[in-house]
Order: sequence, then structure tokens, then C-alpha cells
Amino acid sequence: MKRMTRTARRGVTVGLAIASVALLTACGTSGGGTEPTEAATELGDMEGQLSVLAWPGYAEDGSNDPAVDWVTPFEEDTGCEVTVKTFGTSDEAVSLMKTGEYDVVSASGDASLRLVAGGDVQPVNMELTPNYANVYDFLKDKAWNTVDGENYGMPHGYGANLLMYSTDVFTEAPTSWGVVFDGSDAYAGKVTAYDSPIYIADAAMYLMATQPDLGIENPYALDEEQLAAAVDLLKTQRANIGEYWSDYLKEIQAFTTGDSVVGTTWQVIQNVAAAEGAPTDVTVPEEGVTGWSDTWMISSGTENPNCSYAWLDYIASPEANGQATEYFGEAPSSDEACEFRADCEAYHAGDASYAENIWYWTTPIEECIDGRTDAKCTDYSAWTEAWQQIKG
Repeated sequence: MKRMTRTARRGVTVGLAIASVALLTACGTSGGGTEPTEAATELGDMEGQLSVLAWPGYAEDGSNDPAVDWVTPFEEDTGCEVTVKTFGTSDEAVSLMKTGEYDVVSASGDASLRLVAGGDVQPVNMELTPNYANVYDFLKDKAWNTVDGENYGMPHGYGANLLMYSTDVFTEAPTSWGVVFDGSDAYAGKVTAYDSPIYIADAAMYLMATQPDLGIENPYALDEEQLAAAVDLLKTQRANIGEYWSDYLKEIQAFTTGDSVVGTTWQVIQNVAAAEGAPTDVTVPEEGVTGWSDTWMISSGTENPNCSYAWLDYIASPEANGQATEYFGEAPSSDEACEFRADCEAYHAGDASYAENIWYWTTPIEECIDGRTDAKCTDYSAWTEAWQQIKG
């Protein structure tokens, strides 16, 4: 496929996402939203509290490991007492944000546009967050964090969905995602996959490389025929799945016990598994990877806007961002953050060409974000329905 055209196609993605954000609500991806709020123009006194909704590992306060804590310094600096709630999937994050109980959320690209469309988050005046200036340019003004010219949050970190395998079973690293798709029969009952409709994109990416006649140019832009092909592949895989995972601790346990031997994972899972002595490793297959570029967003209904802005700026500060992204296992949002960690090179931090080759989670919409104008693509509600059919 024409991989070098991705930059141009993703330029189209931004325009279409801007034009189509309202459609996400209409087609059932978000509940009844509110009118968009305006970005703040100035900040005031801290309110004294902040409720954070985050991916595991993004807002560590020392309760999991006393040596891992970047929340406490924020509390001491600002006087904002932080409570943290973690979630396992983007769907869960969207549902929780609709309760109005959280001030800020770390949203991946398959959640951020739904939150914007539902009126659940507000535009952010990045001039009030000085650390935004250091953020890599290739993470700014993207379809998943900017709508109609307005920024909706602070880029946090980015990374890839990797292939994990048992080193007891594989003497060499697998080179293709085929081991979990066309070749999954060899590992029947011990294949694992991420439990979310967005995983359909992983199948689409594999088909993009192995069945070019389908004409897939972007794994998040699937017409009905292309979606059907991905669904068929995943239904075949389903017979060999031992378990779908969303709780990363359960995936670690499954690989440790041998209940799982191959499947999709995150670098943080491999980091923890290796530390616990699990016989696992990870690799980037030849077909490429999907991945994420996450954004810290502020609730449209927050009663703690000053603490919220303070958090967005703080979590992008070099030391805090370096700590958080290193602990999770992803590239940071700035070169300055690399001064506080020693492994940035391993994550290709700051390498714009490498980052461009990750298919970042993006909410599927009816307008085909691959640039097609003569086709209608399937939206996230169709993917959700398809995922329910796949799992049975």
C-alpha cells in the first residue's frame, strides 16, 4: 500500500473530523450533549480539589508504589487535592465522563471526538498552559484533539499497540500479525485480543497489507464491504481466543500462567510482566501497528476549572511528563521530558517520521477519512454493533 501518502490522508482526516463532529452525536456515538462552552480567557484561585479520570499509570499517587508518585508534588504546589479513578477502555471513559463526576480525563483518539460531540468536554485556551509550547508539533492540531480550529486539550504521550508473545512458545519473535489472525489455529484457546470495538482497526490494518484488493487505505475508514471483511476475520479469530482483555493485570496473569501465549498488548504490560518474571516479549510486526496519542481534556461541567488547567499544564511539564510516560511505557510529549528519563530513544521520542507510521486510534465516522468522496464509511455505532456480533 502507499504508506508514504499517510501525511496527506491525515490532513484530510482533520478537515472531515471538523465537518463531522456533530454527526457523531446524531449517529448514536454520544449521548445528549450540551452546547459547547467557550475556552477560558484567564485563571483565578485554585478551588482545592480535582477529580482525575485516567488510564492506569497516568496519574500515580504513590498508592500502588510509594516510589512512583507525581500527583503529590502537584497537590503540594497547587493545593488541589486529587482523587484518581482509572478506566480500562475508551468506551468506559466516555460513559464515566457523562456522569459529570470528573474534572479532567486522559482521552485516546477513539474517545476524544465522542466527548467533544457529546458536549462533555470544553475547548482549552492553550495560552494558559505554558508547557504546551514544548509539545512536539506533530502532536498538535490533530483530528483527535482539535475541532473547528479550537484545541480541546493537552497532548500527553503516544505509543503503539504491540504484539506480545510467550518466549516459551516462540523461540523467535513473530514477524506478522498473521499469528493472531490467519495462523491463530496453531494457538487455539491461547490467543488474546483487546476488548474494544476499536480493535476492528487492527484486523483492518492486517487486511490492508494482506488483501489489497479490498482497497483499505486507512483502518478507521471502512465502507460496509471492508467492515464485513474485518468482521469475518475477527469471527474466525474468535474461535481461537482464550480471553479478550481490557484489564492489563489480567493479561499479565494470563501470560504468566500460560493461558495466553500471543496477542495484542501495550508496552506498559510488557514492562510489568517482565518485572514479575513472565516469559514474554513484544515486537512490531511487518504490517505495522495501531496506537494512541492521548489528550488531557477538561469537563465542560467542571466546578474546578483552575485546578483543571493547572493539571493540564503540570502533566505536560518536563519532569511530570517524563515520569508518567516512562512509567506507562510510551513516548513523552516533548524533548524536554526526555531529560528526566533514559529510554526515550527506545520509544523513538520526537521522531516525527516514526510517529507518522502509527495508525492512531481515531473515532470512525460516516465520511471516509481516507479521502474518498464516492463512498460512505461505517461509523462507531456500526463498529460497536459489529463487535457485539464478533464476541457473540
